[in-house]
Amino acid sequence: MDERRTVKVSKYLSRHLRHQPGRIGLTLDEGGWVGIDALIEAAAAHGFRFTREELDHVVAANDKQRFAIEGDRIRASQGHTIDVDLGLPAAIPPPYLYHGTVARNLEAIHAEGLLPMNRHDVHLSPDRETATRVGARRGRPVVLAVDASAMHRDGHVFHVSANGVWLTKAVPPRYLRFPSSH
Repeated sequence: MDERRTVKVSKYLSRHLRHQPGRIGLTLDEGGWVGIDALIEAAAAHGFRFTREELDHVVAANDKQRFAIEGDRIRASQGHTIDVDLGLPAAIPPPYLYHGTVARNLEAIHAEGLLPMNRHDVHLSPDRETATRVGARRGRPVVLAVDASAMHRDGHVFHVSANGVWLTKAVPPRYLRFPSSH
């Protein structure tokens, strides 16, 4: 499967497993799962055909492990804008987590902290390198350190998705460490 096709199928899966399943007639269960056969059939009925082999390749090849397969069903690992309960247990975070953004967002982040925006949770990375890649999707990256240990001590709840992304409802500004150049 060539790279362009892999990206196209991955984006299609993200759109319909995270944001708009109803657009192609899918209904996800409360955990965000849907039958693989139902997904493939719904996609084909709406003009986007892919095989089980292509689906398996996309899931296995995705460097961010955006999707999980369990038996004959699939779901997005996180990033939903629709209401799902991923059933992730609370987890004790490492002392620091990281968030990649761009300079144009810093003023709002200074004032309001990190907010989930249209997602259910704020996404945090376990290392600076991952946060840098995330921030680079929107321009020149700026990496913020999150004092996750202090947040946890103060009662904030963290979860970690199957692909290692840390999730929390919001990060108030007092827990953020901004680069000295900004």
